[in-house]
Formats: sequence, structure tokens, C-alpha cells
Amino acid sequence: MTTTRIMQPAPGAYSYPLLIKRLLLSGVRYQPSQEIVYADKLRYSYTTLLERIQRLANVLTRAGVKPGDTVALLDWDSHRALECFFAVPMLGAVLHTVNVRLSPEQVRYTMNHAEDHLVLVHDDFVPLIVQLRDQLPTVKGYIRLSDGVDISSELPLLGEYETLLAGAGTHFDFADFDENSMATLFYTTGTTGNPKGVYFSHRQLVLHTLNELGTFAACGGEPLLRSGDVYMPITPMFHVHAWGVPYVATALGIKQVYPGRYEPNQLVRLMREEQVTFSHCVPTLLQMMLDCEEGRRTDLSGWKMLLGGSALTQGLAARASARGIRVHCGYGMSETCPLLSVTRLSAEDLALPMQAQLPLRINAGVPIPLVDLRIVDEQGEDVAHDGECLGEIVVRAPWLTQGYLKEPEQGAALWAGGWLHTGDMACINERGMLQIRDRIKDVIKTGGEWISSVELESLISQHSGVDSVAVVGVADAQWGEQPLALVVCVAGVELDQPALARHLQPFVDSGHLNKWAIPRLVRFVSEIPKTSVGKIDKKLIRQRHCRA
Repeated sequence: MTTTRIMQPAPGAYSYPLLIKRLLLSGVRYQPSQEIVYADKLRYSYTTLLERIQRLANVLTRAGVKPGDTVALLDWDSHRALECFFAVPMLGAVLHTVNVRLSPEQVRYTMNHAEDHLVLVHDDFVPLIVQLRDQLPTVKGYIRLSDGVDISSELPLLGEYETLLAGAGTHFDFADFDENSMATLFYTTGTTGNPKGVYFSHRQLVLHTLNELGTFAACGGEPLLRSGDVYMPITPMFHVHAWGVPYVATALGIKQVYPGRYEPNQLVRLMREEQVTFSHCVPTLLQMMLDCEEGRRTDLSGWKMLLGGSALTQGLAARASARGIRVHCGYGMSETCPLLSVTRLSAEDLALPMQAQLPLRINAGVPIPLVDLRIVDEQGEDVAHDGECLGEIVVRAPWLTQGYLKEPEQGAALWAGGWLHTGDMACINERGMLQIRDRIKDVIKTGGEWISSVELESLISQHSGVDSVAVVGVADAQWGEQPLALVVCVAGVELDQPALARHLQPFVDSGHLNKWAIPRLVRFVSEIPKTSVGKIDKKLIRQRHCRA
């Protein structure tokens, strides 16, 4: 048996813990006068950001927050959220970014399950917290986050955020502690049961940040994020740390624009006026921005957009590309911090006409460094990387959640066999590109054959009269299941099932689609249900439409 050689540090050698505070100072060094922008309300420099984070640490300490305590944040995407991303975990406390789009009962459950100690709450969510106040036994105090509107409140407020910061000291000595300490916590919803708490350590967040920084800067011939870019998130900061990009942007010292509450026209205005070059969002928000008044009349050329959360259809990708947006896709989930893979294009790919690039741009890309990713069958054996064989994605990486908070049995199921099970069905082609075909629960089995709802949605979306589409499986006495398509038509266009069948027939003729995958059930609707983070809500679609 081989014995490894362990290094022995010299007396006095400093053991450098990977803590979130390590990500903060580089941006201040590189670009101290660079701007942090909050919608049309506020802008300040990185030097001021550092000072405000230290002021906030003093405010939180004075409010009784200690290492290990959980601080809840209910806010829109703002400079305050960015400051909390740093100040709360740098104290050794845990930042709970509350999903403000959950139902009141789910918000109450998550806040009690997290054992929130202090709550920072925006004026828009004060009525919700007032409603829940008597049902939050662990909460010791509240700080109001205001955009200038004076409201009365029944909450026992410790004060208003800006007023408290103004009266706090400008220096705070952030101590070292174990890099494996929990830093952040948020809750992910599933098809059944209560939301599950997903948590990450300082070490995990630092490693994810450094890897994401390197991946985006060297992204396959077309970098996504470098020091000259302007960044605006269009993924809620309460959802997987806005995909971790605020940490990357702060480490780079680039201009950051936080839009507040998402409104498509406002997002496009900010993109234009602040000269935003990089954003990330789910496909539904991209579609809303393309369709809004500002989106129709604004030059969107040069806007690099990372899409994830749900599949980007080729039809929507084509619309965005026609407007000058450079679309890329990534893959991950709440439990993976989230990034696992990202679009990677060669010089030869980039030389192709954009129409030929789109199928490459809408796949889930190639696993990034430090990610071990396998596609396995039901027996846990690897399937062939031929672009056809399907299996479940299982992964290992240094930044994956190690379980679900206070849910050991569910955590054990997540990590069955020593690999994190994503629940996503996919294949890998000869180039190593990951192609997500479906969630295991969403794949449709008809007549013994599998149909990918994601692939079917992408093909239907290429019809010029289709604005958006969702496909689910419904029970069928003869075939087991059959696909049901919900279709939103482009304004002024009328379609029917035969028209969609004629559109899909060439894909059958070319062997790209099986003939039984053409939906016989098509329902034309005014909108498609979405989840709290803008994904297609297939659970709700089944509840509403699969009983007939």
C-alpha cells in the first residue's frame, strides 16, 4: 500500500482558509471607483461597497447576530442583497435568501425550518411578514429595507437599513474561522412535500466562484464575462446566489447593475442606459424582454446571455439571435451551487452561420473543470456517449450541497452510491456535449418508446406562429402515455393541431422524430404556468390539464 507524503508546515505558517471575505478585496484593488448601480435609485463605488459591508457587519452585530445564527433576507435584486451576500457569511452567520414568490405557508415553513434569527425585509414584503409574525418563534428582530416610501408597520423594527448603516462604524475586523462553516441557505421546491433546505459552505462558494470566473473568461472562444463587461442579473438573487455570478463580478471589480423588481421594460431600459453586456436568466424572461415595448425598439446587439433553469428552445434562440443577443446555455440545479456545464464553441463552430450554430448553443455544453459527470442507466452503469443513449446525470464536484437541512433520508437518496443524482435525463455526444432530454418525471413513455418533452418543445417552437410551448405526458389507455402540447400563439395568428402536425412531419421524415411523438392533443392557451423562478410549471400543467 502506497503512503502519501503529508506536508508539514513551518512554525508560524498561515493556514489560508477559503472564506467569502477573500473574494471581496480584489475588486476594490482593481477598480476602486467602479460602480455598483441599483436601478435608477442609487449608484456608488467599490470603495463605498467595502465600507457599507463593514457598516452592515456592525449593524448586524449590534442586533445580536452571532456566528452560526441565520439571517433571513426578503428583498428584490438590489445593492442591499449584494452587501448581505458578503457581510452575513463573513460574520460566520448563515444567509437565508427567502424565496419571496413562495406561498405564505411555504415562506413560514422555510423561515421556521431555517430557524431565522434576524429578518431583513423590503417594504413590499412587510405585509407578508406581519401576517406571519406570530408564527415565527425564532425571530428576534426585523430591519426594514426601504426604497424611500414611508410606511407604517406593526413589526418591532430595529430600524431602517440605510439609517442604521449611516450610524454604524466604518470598520469591522472579520475574523478567520473554519472554511467548512455554512455560509448560505435557501429552499428548493419539488413536486411533493415541503421545500428542502440546500446549504453551502464558504469553501464551496469560493471554489465555485473561482471556477466560474475562469470558465466564463475562457469560454470556448467566446468569453462571457471579463473585466471590461457590465453585469446585470436577471435571475433572482434568492435563487442559487443568482447562479453565483455576483461573487464573480465582485471579484473581477466590474460594473454591476441590480434592477430591483423584474419588469421587462425596465430591464431592457437598464440594459440600454447602463450598457449592460452580460446577463443570465431563464428562457421565459428572455422571451418577455423580447416581446415588451422597450425590447422591440432597443438594439440588443452584443448582449451576452447565459440561459439555464429550463431548456432553451431553438425557436426562442433564433429570435434572440436575430436581435443580436449572443445566447449561451449552462446546466446546473439548486443542489449544485449551480454551475456544472456551459456552452463551449470551437473556432470552427463560430465560423458557421448563426443558424448552424444554434443547435450547438442550445445544448447544455461541456462539463466545466472539477466536475465529474456521468450518464448512467437504471443499474448505475455508464451509457455510450453517442448522442442517443439516455441515462440519468450523476455528478461529483467540490461545491455540491452535502445534503438537505434536517432531512437525512432525503439527503441520503440524493447522494445514493456516492454520486449526486440530478433527476435529469440526458445524453452525451461524440464531442462530449451534454444534451438534456428531460426530467425523469417529465419524460413521456408511449408504446414502450421514450419521448423527450424538451426536444418536442424545441421543434414545435420553430413554427413561426408559436410564441411559447410546453409539453407533458398524459395517461392513455392504449399507449400508456401520449404527449399533450400547450401552445401560446403569436399575436394575430391562429393555429390548430393539423397545422402543428404538418410542421412536425418533416422532422419525422428525416428520422429526427418518431411519428407517434406528434401530439394529437393540443390546447391553445393565453399563457403557460410558471414557477416562482420563471420555469415552466409542469406540475401545475398536469393538475390543470391532464384529467381530461
